[in-house]
Amino acid sequence: MKKKVLLLHGWGGSDFPHWQSWLAGELAKDYNTVSFLKLSNFDTPRLAMWKEELQEHLSDFRPDIVVCHSLANTLWFHVCNDGSIDEVQKLYLVAPPSLNCKIEELKEFFPLNVPNNPHAKEVLLITSTNDPYMSESEAKDLQEKLGVPMKVLQNAGHINADSGYGEWTWILQEIKSNM
Repeated sequence: MKKKVLLLHGWGGSDFPHWQSWLAGELAKDYNTVSFLKLSNFDTPRLAMWKEELQEHLSDFRPDIVVCHSLANTLWFHVCNDGSIDEVQKLYLVAPPSLNCKIEELKEFFPLNVPNNPHAKEVLLITSTNDPYMSESEAKDLQEKLGVPMKVLQNAGHINADSGYGEWTWILQEIKSNM
């Protein structure tokens, strides 16, 4: 039986040519069950609304694998800190922003405590050496606090379309290897 994959976008969404929209299409081509949840008002996100939408979707969809990008990592951490979700098999935390992000439009999401329980059997943190939203030292600190493995991409920016991540074959193969 194939596993269900949930993709969670960050601030501003992850529409084409972002790797998450590409990944959704590639997984669907092979008849995998994938949900690319579109959270409300992604240009002006509200934490309470996003948490409610995510919790409702998790209870309906019941994913095995969750792939978070950017602000979705922060959202996942908030929901984990609330302790109100079921454990998933695999969690990918891609390009999380600093836990003390100072962007005015996102102020209700921060500051944030690292969850004691990421509600996943396996977690992989994926960061970049030059992400404008999280320094290398902040990434290392997050990895240590979570106690999870980390894959560091060289000069990959925020790991989004602007930094050349439209088609990202590594993440596709990684997810398929867990299905």
